Amino acid sequence: MKWIKKIGAACWTFIKRYRYILGSTFLIIFLVWLFCLPEQLFNDPTSTVLYDRNGNLLGATIADDGQWRFPQNDSVPYRFKTALIQFEDRTFENHWGVSIRGLSRAVWQNLKGGRKVSGGSTITMQLMRLARKGKSRNIWQKTVEIFWATRAEWRYSKDEILALYASNAPMGGNVVGLDAASWRYFGRPPYELTWAESATLAVLPNAPSLMHPGKNRNELMAKRNRLLDRLYAVGEMDSTTWQLSKLEPLPDEPHPMPMIAPQLMSRCINDGLKGQIIHSTIDMNLQVRVNDIVRFHHEQLRTNQIFNAAVLVMDVTTGEVLAYTGNVPELEEEHGKDVDMINAPRSTGSILKPFLYGGMLAGGEITPQMLIQDIPTVMSGYSPKNYNLKYDGIIPADAALSKSLNVPLVRMLTKFGVAKFQFMLHKLKFTTITKSPDHYGLSLILGGAEATLWDLVSAYGIMARGLNQYPNYMPGVNRKAHYNQENTTYTAELPVLDPAACWYTFEAMKELARPEEDINWEMYSTSQQIAWKTGTSFGFRDAWAVGLTPNYVVGVWVGNADGEGRPGLIGREVAAPVLFDVFSALPKSDWFSKPFDLMTEVDVCEKSGYRAGDYCEQTKKMWLPKTCLNTVSCPYHEIIYLDETGQFSVNASCYDMALAQKKFWFTLPAEAAFYYKNHDPNYQERPPYLDGCADEHELKELVILYPKHHSEIYVPLNFDEEREKVIFEATHKRPDMKLYWHLDETYLGFTENIHQWELIPSIGKHLLTLVDENGLTAAVAFDVVGK
Repeated sequence: MKWIKKIGAACWTFIKRYRYILGSTFLIIFLVWLFCLPEQLFNDPTSTVLYDRNGNLLGATIADDGQWRFPQNDSVPYRFKTALIQFEDRTFENHWGVSIRGLSRAVWQNLKGGRKVSGGSTITMQLMRLARKGKSRNIWQKTVEIFWATRAEWRYSKDEILALYASNAPMGGNVVGLDAASWRYFGRPPYELTWAESATLAVLPNAPSLMHPGKNRNELMAKRNRLLDRLYAVGEMDSTTWQLSKLEPLPDEPHPMPMIAPQLMSRCINDGLKGQIIHSTIDMNLQVRVNDIVRFHHEQLRTNQIFNAAVLVMDVTTGEVLAYTGNVPELEEEHGKDVDMINAPRSTGSILKPFLYGGMLAGGEITPQMLIQDIPTVMSGYSPKNYNLKYDGIIPADAALSKSLNVPLVRMLTKFGVAKFQFMLHKLKFTTITKSPDHYGLSLILGGAEATLWDLVSAYGIMARGLNQYPNYMPGVNRKAHYNQENTTYTAELPVLDPAACWYTFEAMKELARPEEDINWEMYSTSQQIAWKTGTSFGFRDAWAVGLTPNYVVGVWVGNADGEGRPGLIGREVAAPVLFDVFSALPKSDWFSKPFDLMTEVDVCEKSGYRAGDYCEQTKKMWLPKTCLNTVSCPYHEIIYLDETGQFSVNASCYDMALAQKKFWFTLPAEAAFYYKNHDPNYQERPPYLDGCADEHELKELVILYPKHHSEIYVPLNFDEEREKVIFEATHKRPDMKLYWHLDETYLGFTENIHQWELIPSIGKHLLTLVDENGLTAAVAFDVVGK
């Protein structure tokens, strides 16, 4: 006992003598220990990982260093955690980073075997070795690992240490971490792995070279089975599970990573999300179905040298994207397989027409069925043509939309204003229509601008969402209102367009005849009402189709990424079938509720669709948007007076009005009547005036249909290098009236009944003059150009 006291006294004397040195040394060591760990243990590049709304893997990209390394996952599945602890560090939950018993056992095994048999490292020490990147294995490095490990135990919880290890442990080849290994070797997420699969991955970090197809299979199998024996021995599995687990085979060739939405992955990377875990709103099952639909139609379209297609599906209520197929899956490299056509600006064709119709309804400039003239038109040098090169004379606005007629919509845009329409498109979040209104002109409604499928679907979604939410806001009072749906709170914003105008817009779009294979859709109990619209750009370069229900908006684009046009590349023929196939994969929706609160009951003229005027004999009650109260009343019905025979119009200047018959008459302008009567055999033109009774109406009875005033005409050459003949045309309200034709003051001749004349005008400016038998004159100036 005396010698112990002597040693104690000597130590105390030593400490007292060198207390400052010892204190400083301890402080230095403590500070080094305190700050030894880097702020972040791992700075390696990671894969970009994309998940769907339910946590299913949609795709992943390899990291910049060529490794499959998923970003940090803070959660470790129970089976892998248990297997790893039983294999690597059974006292993991109890030590402070270092296992004295483990180190002692390793020293004894190494001395006994005369070589390095065991390292005695805990999981925490192994994590430190991984973080220090390939340092040599010697006593000094082991000491540093111990130093770091004890500090890591103070910084991190046990679960955090396990998560760091699981995310960064080498798993063979170029696979790093549990998540990447689970997908590469077993094709599913870690939480779905069996005990045998979890045990396989738990033994790999100890010897990652064992994971090599065709090599080391027996050694890997033996390690895995020994671990399974241990797990059974500690009661982690029953005997049946244990025996079945040992019968499971090892993985063979690595599985390719899923790539179900590659264009969405590229978009996320371009948006600055590279190397991150991205939880999207995509529904994987729907995404796979949409991919299959696009793939199926691609096989048909490629026979016509049409190689690209894109589909976007959006949830109306939340605005969330449910499917994002930016191009044809597995497309060849030479056809632009990596181009995201959802985000590519393309010519819009007719796909913007519903916005104009809805905007004019919301602005009180039309009623839903108001008649619009559909006649040959030249406006500021712009001469639109209908797709079928025919004219209806007049047509209701909703029918003009459902038939996608160009001329009536151009006339509507003229009334609405290009600048006003462009401003409305900006409010609907179109991001690519940025040039001045003068740049686009009237062609804005017919494909003169470019838009993306993303913007298009979003804009239609804004309209549908506004209609769904209309009871939840008060115009002019609340900018936003909140409501609950299935315990989820959404925000209802004041709509861009009046919901009542949106309802009528969707009603008009619903009337568009479906493709032939879906033409009898109303006969099937599984069918649903869909508002839809197609568009085709000039030169057959882009085919569009967009459709919506109260729950979903679906947008489709078909064409070639390089802009090559193809015959038959028409929205109705190639994009619409894809659209309806996608809707068949979606749950059936009811139709929109009619927003009566935003409507008022109005007397409407049955014939013209205008608000009923005093002279409209046949009217009907309609619930119209309140904005329609600002529209004019019917201009086509008027009071006329006929003679006793009812064959001639008369007035007080030439006839005894006591003998005249008073009639309400539906009268169209002469040019509109010329085309309209071919579509409505019941249309009766106003009787001609009795001789001597002509008034201002007579001035409208002679109209030159072609050419238009101040128009330019190009006369092509035939095979003999001679100019082709041009057919000039006129109309008169009195079919029996003779018309006398003059070109540049040269008399040409006269026509009866059918007023057409063939001419071969020379290049230059000309004046065409027509005179009827009563001396009524009409004239147009035109210019013939050579090229």
